[in-house]
Amino acid sequence: MRKSVRSKAEAEFASIRQQDKKALKEKQKVEQEKADHVARLRALRLAKEAADKEAAAIAARDQPTKKRKTSALPVTTDIAADPLK
Repeated sequence: MRKSVRSKAEAEFASIRQQDKKALKEKQKVEQEKADHVARLRALRLAKEAADKEAAAIAARDQPTKKRKTSALPVTTDIAADPLK
């Protein structure tokens, strides 16, 4: 009688172990799918940022440069060189 109870308990324990292994595999599969999804989104974001940066560089390069206005009179900062004094 004792052997049958023990063997029944061992069989139930083995069944529970198999269920745990199956649940662990499923959990790992879901985690891997989530990691793959996040990696894909990150790659897309980085590619978009690189394309935007390149487009901005091209746009900046193609814009005409603005020339600074120069005054008609030269600016002197040396007081000793001022002929009016």
